[in-house]
Amino acid sequence: MRISSSRLVCLAVLLLAAAGKGIAKKDDGPKPVPWSFAPLKRTPLPQVQDKGWPRTRIDYYILSKMEAAGLKPAPRADGRVLQRRLSFDLTGLPPAEQLSSDGSSASAPELSAEQGIAGWSRRVDETLRSPHYGERWARHWLDLARYADETPNWLDSTKYSYLYRDWVVQALNEDMPYDRFVLRQLATDFLPDSKPQDRVALGFIGLSPTYFKELQLPPEIIKTTVADEWEEHVDAIGRTFLGLTLACARCHDHKSDPITAQDYYALAGVFASVKLSELPTMKDELWKPVAKARSEVAALEKQIADLKKKKPADLAKQMQECEAKITAIKSTTPHFNMPMANAVEEAALYVVNKEKEHGTKLDYKMGMARDLELMKRGNPNDLGETVPRRFLSAFPSKTGLPRKFTTGSGRLELAQAITEDAAPLTARVIVNRVWKHHFGRGLVDTPSEFGNLGEAPTHPELLDDLAGRFMEHGWSLKWLHREILNSATWQQSSVAAVSEQRDPENRLYTRMLRRRLDWESWRDAILSASGQLDLTLGGPASAVSATTNLRRSLYGAADRQDMDPMLRIHDVPDPGAHSPWRTETITPLQGLFALNSPFMQQQSAVLGKWAMAHRLEDVYARLFGRKPSAHEASVAQAFVSGREKDSAVWTQYAQALLAGNEMLFVD
Repeated sequence: MRISSSRLVCLAVLLLAAAGKGIAKKDDGPKPVPWSFAPLKRTPLPQVQDKGWPRTRIDYYILSKMEAAGLKPAPRADGRVLQRRLSFDLTGLPPAEQLSSDGSSASAPELSAEQGIAGWSRRVDETLRSPHYGERWARHWLDLARYADETPNWLDSTKYSYLYRDWVVQALNEDMPYDRFVLRQLATDFLPDSKPQDRVALGFIGLSPTYFKELQLPPEIIKTTVADEWEEHVDAIGRTFLGLTLACARCHDHKSDPITAQDYYALAGVFASVKLSELPTMKDELWKPVAKARSEVAALEKQIADLKKKKPADLAKQMQECEAKITAIKSTTPHFNMPMANAVEEAALYVVNKEKEHGTKLDYKMGMARDLELMKRGNPNDLGETVPRRFLSAFPSKTGLPRKFTTGSGRLELAQAITEDAAPLTARVIVNRVWKHHFGRGLVDTPSEFGNLGEAPTHPELLDDLAGRFMEHGWSLKWLHREILNSATWQQSSVAAVSEQRDPENRLYTRMLRRRLDWESWRDAILSASGQLDLTLGGPASAVSATTNLRRSLYGAADRQDMDPMLRIHDVPDPGAHSPWRTETITPLQGLFALNSPFMQQQSAVLGKWAMAHRLEDVYARLFGRKPSAHEASVAQAFVSGREKDSAVWTQYAQALLAGNEMLFVD
């Protein structure tokens, strides 16, 4: 039996509510309003004793709490560490300075504190201009968006899913304002400046998980599966953009937050009014002949399939004639292989009995929208009153009432409500996500749960100050990165023994957390170290475990039905579920991968061959951006002594370096 992640959250809420008191059959009264629902509260900068430490406004909020606890910040990290940290944070790649054009060593130039803020700020700006910035931060977004390159075998609609991934990369590289980024993904087809090729942005909904429906079963069963899909869409929207577990309200009013079942069905009606579809990425006048040609080809392919079943005497001749017609149509139709966008169309879905036969029909009323009836206890076969489509009642519009959805399905008004009526919450959520990726923990360490069951912010004034200024600076994510990366807080060393004892969870940010690279960055760093990394941007995905795949890990195919073992053992999340963070595990399988996998052996052999022709200093500069210590040099010399011409020895040495902790950690 499949249980959705949102349903598991809902069950957890029910267990909490039931603890010691029993499950309430009725609503227990008004829910406390979460702190995150309140307007932004802007406060003056707090006073600090060490006035020479802060570099940005962030540092005043952080330092004031440190000083109140009797703690001091860690020293500034050295230039090599900062450059490595900056590069991995923004691009997911090691610093470019670790390799010069001829392949020899070239350590990253160090910027001391004495060189001032300007030099470091220029370096931050240069890194943000890298096209690989968009690739890195697209990966974070795609985890939230449940992105997949391949879906279960009963579907055939993700051949061009990579277009959505590439759109996200481009949007981030161009620093598309975040409010516009949200609007494009939910309703780009409603915007007056939208072009056919912009439809790929709708992949957030268009690539949503789709559940198998055996239409020979009666409608009563299929209705539940369809309702589960609507629940998944509401859950993804709520957690991704608002940090709220809205799907809990499918069966009852939310047990901890002021979100009602009526709120849930008001949003679910939006997704009951759309159909996931492949749409053309060019104008109608170009698409119409392509559509006609594709229809003719489909008919001929069906004819071939029928011939194979019937096996007439002249089977070969008839098949040859059909294949010749197919070839002729494809060769004479311009843009026949035009890519399609995984998008949505406006269509109201009704699950009804098939006419004149047993089973179920999915009846889409194209161009129409519908309001859903409230499903008692979440059961689509036990209906209550009809709930008009609208936004959450806890976020009234300028009229004092929740925004009504009247334009088609309501996707446009939904996006506008998220970025206008709920703007403070929306800004807090994305600011906190960016912060968490830079520091290893969030100001709110439950990044997709900003309700009463989530953690309270450690620095609420800082979060509101950042969120407010983020909106004032045009919802610019690159502005937010600059503000964080130029702060003294982010530039701290990860070594601070005293604060580790008094602030073990680093809730006061008295040091930088030591962080492991995620799997994508680790694999990319290994390919970079061996000189094999293909930095080509965009395009279709390919199997990540294929030994010929040397592209960035972002372009490794994510399969919802059969996840690649290389991804599974390295904590890459299920592409069928919203994932706000990466789980970090240490397992024997990961160690065995580093020792025995074809990928590691292949890259070790390439790096070993290169190392054999270079100095040990070059090897360490290439991998770690530093010189080897005397001990490391002595160990290396002892290992290869007398076998300097043996490539197998150098392969083993290279593999030991690639599998080591320093390769696996940011700093």
